Amino acid sequence: MRKFSFTLEHRDRKSGARTGVIHTPHGDIKTPAFVPCGTQGTVKSLTPEELNTLGVQLFFVNTYHMYLRPGIEVVKKAGGLHKFMGWNKPLMTDSGGFQIFSLGAKITDDGVEFKSHWDGTKHMFTPESSMEWQAVLGSDIHIAFDDCTPYPVTHEKAQKSMERTHRWAKRSLEEHKKIKIKNLKLKIAPQALYGSIQGSVFKDLRRESAKFISGMDFDGIAIGGVSVGESKKEMSDVLKWVTPVLPENKPRHLLGVGEIDDIFTLVAHGMDTFDCVQPTRLARVGTLYEKQSQIDITKARFADDFGPIEKDCSCYTCAHYSRAYVHHLFHVKELLGYRLATIHNLHFIHRLVDDIRENITKNSFLELKRAWL
Repeated sequence: MRKFSFTLEHRDRKSGARTGVIHTPHGDIKTPAFVPCGTQGTVKSLTPEELNTLGVQLFFVNTYHMYLRPGIEVVKKAGGLHKFMGWNKPLMTDSGGFQIFSLGAKITDDGVEFKSHWDGTKHMFTPESSMEWQAVLGSDIHIAFDDCTPYPVTHEKAQKSMERTHRWAKRSLEEHKKIKIKNLKLKIAPQALYGSIQGSVFKDLRRESAKFISGMDFDGIAIGGVSVGESKKEMSDVLKWVTPVLPENKPRHLLGVGEIDDIFTLVAHGMDTFDCVQPTRLARVGTLYEKQSQIDITKARFADDFGPIEKDCSCYTCAHYSRAYVHHLFHVKELLGYRLATIHNLHFIHRLVDDIRENITKNSFLELKRAWL
């Protein structure tokens, strides 16, 4: 039975960037790694086989959405998310906290009461129920239930939110350990739990939270509350404050960040994995990546452009289809257009992160960053 662990392999000599391997029951993840969002059990428009071909090592499924539809019991009957989705590589689930935060839910020390965005029915999430449901979903990596602090926010409110997150972290960890003991008896592979750091954009709170979460027996560390409206500089400052406090022998995940320039920033600060909806969301509106730029394939100037989306790109889309054809698909709203655009953007982002990983091992990460930015 394979267990969860992390191997730190190389540190860049000129920055905080590092490479490593996260070992999980469903396979290894070479880091740094971009994690696409499969919010409702799918990376929109693509099959698991296509994700595998694109180099996806791990993707992110949302507990809140799976809880509401199709329901935890349905996934349980299917044998867990891996079997339900037909994906045999690592999976990560979040606690549900971010989606609940975005709904304006009623938050108490016990948990969070909210209304379903589908039918208005009332529901309750607690640290214990979040751990139970993530265990049933069967993901390899879980996130502790946290209070996602809004932005902007006063120091006083941010501190109350952080302290609640810390109390919930203790409860999440206690429940996770109970479930782990049960699962071992049932010969179910151990699942990992990451604690979540909060504290908004306040240095004293972020460092306090980083010390508190790092001092607990989590398998990894997640940094939350950095994709809720703050500036890029504020995000960078948060990483600068917390990274020196984090244990080097545990993997680090940054929640909800993944623009091109952001990737270089967070890798420079020693992040190992990071999830973001942007590459796939942009693809579905016709915005496609090129090196150091983006193009809007819906623009009329591409109607008779028979070159590939990007020169020297080896993805399926660029190897087989022209800009003119993809433009046509978007113009007539054919679903194939969304698929081809998503394939290209995910291939682009994974190729970039592969290059970053290779350059870290050669101690040339900063040179690559300068070439891109």
